[in-house]
Amino acid sequence: MAKLIEIHPTDPQPRRVKAVVEIIRSGGLIAYPTDSSYAFGCHIGDKRAIDRIHRIRRTDKKHNFTLICADLSEISAYARVDNWAYRMIKSMTPGPYTFILPATREVPKRLQNPKRRTIGIRVPDHRLVQAVLEELGEPIMSSTLSLPGDSMPLTDPAEIEERIGHAIEAVIDAGPAGIEPTTVLDLSKGSVEVLRVGRGDVSQFT
Repeated sequence: MAKLIEIHPTDPQPRRVKAVVEIIRSGGLIAYPTDSSYAFGCHIGDKRAIDRIHRIRRTDKKHNFTLICADLSEISAYARVDNWAYRMIKSMTPGPYTFILPATREVPKRLQNPKRRTIGIRVPDHRLVQAVLEELGEPIMSSTLSLPGDSMPLTDPAEIEERIGHAIEAVIDAGPAGIEPTTVLDLSKGSVEVLRVGRGDVSQFT
């Protein structure tokens, strides 16, 4: 069963943050809260973890993964960002948005959209996530914690542990998260395309 790790959402305990990072570095799969909903998280490019997420969510190779980054300086290593896109992302981060951008060679091909070679990039506004990223020193590979047949992502740590605790290494309990996933904006074609309306406001694009 998954280890339940309770961490304060705004004042995360360093020792417990390090325990989470150790699990990620050792190839573990975690469920953790963000500023939108709970998500799966693992070490970038970990094929075994990717396969496990596919099995749990029943997704195929076309499923888009997201890199959770600490800040904008980290984004440029994994995605090609034009000036106009950089300015827009800067004005909207940290926040509940996922940006689809052309991937650089630093991104393992198994994480990219197989046809378009794009990657989702996100900078969440959540102190716990920022603390984990600071300790890890690189992005977290992530996917919304949405299970087959469910209309919304899971939001309660106890329910997450009950339903998928047998399939992952840890559930990070920082209290309930939201029920809306991120808003997804595709910036890969030189303009803004709203692919999914979630928690992030899209009124400026409609």
